[in-house]
Amino acid sequence: MSESGHQNITFIRWLTFLMFMMFAMTTDSVGVIIPQIVKEFRLSLTAAGAFHYATMAAIAVSAVLFGFLADRIGRKQTIVLGLAIFAINSYLFVIGDSFAYFLCLLTVSGASIGIFKTGALALIGDISSSTTEHTSTMNLVEGFFGVGAIIGPAIVTSLINNNVSWKWLYSIAGCLCVVLILIALSVRYPRTMHAAEEAVDLRRTLRMTRDPYALAFGCAVLLYVAIEASVYVWGPLYLADYHGPWTLLAAYAISVFFFLRAAGRFLGGWMLAKYDWSWVLALMSLAILACLAGSVAGGVRAGVVLLPLSGLFMSVIYPTLNSKAISCFPKSEHGAVAGVILFFTCGGAVLGPLAMAAVIDALGAPKYAFLMAAVFAALLAIGLVYNCLRQPTRGVLLRQDAREYGVTASPGT
Repeated sequence: MSESGHQNITFIRWLTFLMFMMFAMTTDSVGVIIPQIVKEFRLSLTAAGAFHYATMAAIAVSAVLFGFLADRIGRKQTIVLGLAIFAINSYLFVIGDSFAYFLCLLTVSGASIGIFKTGALALIGDISSSTTEHTSTMNLVEGFFGVGAIIGPAIVTSLINNNVSWKWLYSIAGCLCVVLILIALSVRYPRTMHAAEEAVDLRRTLRMTRDPYALAFGCAVLLYVAIEASVYVWGPLYLADYHGPWTLLAAYAISVFFFLRAAGRFLGGWMLAKYDWSWVLALMSLAILACLAGSVAGGVRAGVVLLPLSGLFMSVIYPTLNSKAISCFPKSEHGAVAGVILFFTCGGAVLGPLAMAAVIDALGAPKYAFLMAAVFAALLAIGLVYNCLRQPTRGVLLRQDAREYGVTASPGT
């Protein structure tokens, strides 16, 4: 590859990293924004929770409806389209003052994220040299997402402490988005060819939901996201009753969780380039199960340490499952399958917290949410241990390595 080609790939990588960081700044700040919404509009927590559910539902629907665009009109055009909608929509936050108005903007924001994220996920395959490198890069990308999840709430907290409206977070994200659009327009993207007879449309995406690989990975992703949400949504409520020597850790448990999750993903980018992904995921899933089961059995005294620690073990699960799901398909279908997996992701982000809220309301204690999460973790661990022992995807990943990347053997697949 020429020097200019290497430079283009470098720009594209950083564009992808910053895109994930930017939208995480907004989506993962909702937990800090919701209390402000409750006070500003005198809402119940259930009503204010629509700030989270509207975005996630819109991402899920958009990912399925428009995921094929990355395969049909190209990665660059899809990314620029999504980013442009997101930027314009973000600036509109500062001129509104009603809950319904903000809810509409969040819905549009989620739809635009669904568009540019599927384009970005498809692009990772184009700039990777093997399915193993794809997985390593995906972990780095999600590491930057983790950084955005830390930066966003910190910005909102700083704005609020300085008597500035939380709405300006979206203007900051909008400005960063404009920079990303300029970068996207300035670089040349790799071309992805698809067969002339191939119909690249919504029907192909819907057919893909019946594919056994897409369905299996999608269900695993849904379980994982529900488990992760149990920690950052219900962890503060569970640890509110903690009294002991780890009071400071209890207060910052979720921040520590997010920090370990981000750090683990950067470490995972290196680790998964060297070790078999199926073994890594099996071991990590068992560690997550141990953390959640220990948090239930040992109560808050164990949970104050185990819940934040679980972030380290969760770190590599999602990006690796996402990567391997996408890598099971030709590059010409990466946009569509990325949309399918993103749909399952958002489904877990919505259904997991809702199911756990219903359990807490019915049984009267947050520990039951973690009992449910432990059951989900057990199911995920069973699936990933089976995957490790039986290697059901090894053949298809090796075939994609040979067909799409020209790699005859990939030790990490």
